[in-house]
Amino acid sequence: MANNKSSKKDIRRTAARTERNRTVRSRIKTLAKTVSVAADVESLGKAGSALASAMDKAIKSGIVHPNKAARIKSRIAKAKVKLAK
Repeated sequence: MANNKSSKKDIRRTAARTERNRTVRSRIKTLAKTVSVAADVESLGKAGSALASAMDKAIKSGIVHPNKAARIKSRIAKAKVKLAK
């Protein structure tokens, strides 16, 4: 356990950040599931744009690596094309 006042404050800050990041990651996973079960192009478009927006926000706050977000957005685009055919 921390002894310094600043160390105790660091632990509190880390816990708060972890909780915030956990909610964002959970939201992204939920949106990804809605994308994976989308049946038609319209629902895939709506769910995909919501997921892409959430990923962009997560990049901005440093929760998700930019390459991971790019990879996921690319997969959404490929799924749209495949479903449209």
